[in-house]
Amino acid sequence: MKMGNQTVVSEFLLLGLPIGPDQQDLFYALFLAMYVTTVLGNLLIMFLIRLDPHLHTPMYLFLSNLSFSDLCFSSVTMPKLLQDMQSHVPSISYAGCLTQMYFFLLFADLESFLLVAMAYDRYVAICFPLHYTTVMSPRLCLALLVLSWVLTIFISLLHTLLMARLSFCADNVISHFFCDMSALLKLACSDIQINETMIFILGGLVIIVPFLLVFSSYARIVSSILKVRSARGIRKAFSTCGSHLSVVSLFYGTIIGLYLCPSANNSTIKETVMAVMYTVVTPMLNPFIYSLRNRDINRALRRIFSKWTISVFFNQ
Repeated sequence: MKMGNQTVVSEFLLLGLPIGPDQQDLFYALFLAMYVTTVLGNLLIMFLIRLDPHLHTPMYLFLSNLSFSDLCFSSVTMPKLLQDMQSHVPSISYAGCLTQMYFFLLFADLESFLLVAMAYDRYVAICFPLHYTTVMSPRLCLALLVLSWVLTIFISLLHTLLMARLSFCADNVISHFFCDMSALLKLACSDIQINETMIFILGGLVIIVPFLLVFSSYARIVSSILKVRSARGIRKAFSTCGSHLSVVSLFYGTIIGLYLCPSANNSTIKETVMAVMYTVVTPMLNPFIYSLRNRDINRALRRIFSKWTISVFFNQ
C-alpha cells in the first residue's frame, strides 16, 4: 500500500531467535517445555488459592493475581514464538503487532506493581505482625489491585496510541521474536521524540519507583529479622528474601537495561537474550520461588489431593 512517496506497512516480519536451522528443533522443544511449565505452575497456584479457604488472605490474593499476570504475560509472546519457529514466513499484521505490544506492556507493568504490593504485604506481616490485619484490610488490598490494573491499562494504552500515530516505511523487519516497543521505534520513519520521552517518564513510574520500593521493603524486612538475633530466623530470612530478590533483580534488571539504559554496544543477540530472561524465564520461576516452596501452598496441595483421593475412593 502506497501513500505519496511512502510505503505504508501492513505487516511485519519477525526475525525470531538468533539460532541456526540445525538448532531449531532443540530450542522449540526447550521453549515449549518452559511454556507448558509456566502455564501449569501458574494455573496450579490459582487453582489452589481459589479452592482452599486457608489461602484467602491478602498475600495470596496478590499471589493469585501475579500468577494470572505471569500466565498472560508469557502467553502474549510464547505461542507466537513457537508458531514462528515452525513457520518459513514468521509474519504478523500491523494490527496484530500493536495488539501484542499493548497486552505485553499491560501484563509487564501489572507484574511490576504486584511485586510492590507483595513486598509491602510481607513488610507489614514481618515488621508489624500485631497490626497486620488492621493495615492490610480488604479495602486496602482491593484498592491496591484496582490501582494496579487502572494504571497499567492507562500506561499501556498510551504507549500503543503513541506508536499507532507513527509512520513505518519500507523496512518492516523486526529484529526480535515479538513486537517489542524499542524494536518498532527503530523502524519508524517519523519523529519518535514523544515516544522516547514517555518511555523515560512512565518507565520511571512503572520500573524505577517499584524497583526501589521492593528493595527498600526487603531491606527493612532483613533488618528487622536480624535484630531478633536468631540463627534460624536469619537463615530463613536470607533464604526467602534472597530467592525473591534474585527473581525481582532478573525482572527489573533486564527491563531497565533494555528500555531505560540502552547501550549503543548492545547487539541484537544480547537484547534478545535479555528479553527472554524477563518474558520467559521469570514467569516460569515465579510459581516455584513464591509458592511451591511455601509451606501454606504445600499444605493446601496435600489437603485438596486428600479430598480428591477420598472422593474418588468412596465414589467407586
